[in-house]
Amino acid sequence: MAAFSNRHKKRKLKSEINVVPYIDVMLVLLVIFMITASVMNLGVEVNLPDSNARPVEQAQDPVVVTVNAEGQYGLKLGDGPSESLSADALAEKMRAFVAANPKVPVFVAADGALPYQNVMDTMSLLQGAGVTKAALMSEPRQAGP
Repeated sequence: MAAFSNRHKKRKLKSEINVVPYIDVMLVLLVIFMITASVMNLGVEVNLPDSNARPVEQAQDPVVVTVNAEGQYGLKLGDGPSESLSADALAEKMRAFVAANPKVPVFVAADGALPYQNVMDTMSLLQGAGVTKAALMSEPRQAGP
């Protein structure tokens, strides 16, 4: 029995935690997050026309300038039908509207697939026609599950 108790006295209990496996797991997770973060940034699609913005209340009927996916312009007055126009004809009509009523509300309804540069070109065309304030239109965001 003496030999048995001597064996227990020679072994000391370790009171420290081996953190090497935890460090290995953390490094692997760090590498995984770094790789997936760079891949996610490349594949993100932005759909600008959706928003949660409140509808704008206007006292008078707005002028709506539409731009379809092909970059063709249209003009809609109040509840009337939209008419297709060239860029020059749109600028001339907008100059006439602004001259008659400088505070006419102007909205730009651009297709979601349209490049942002085309939207900026439309805003620049309106600014050149004398429009001082123009708002971008959007569809209400659908509530998802």
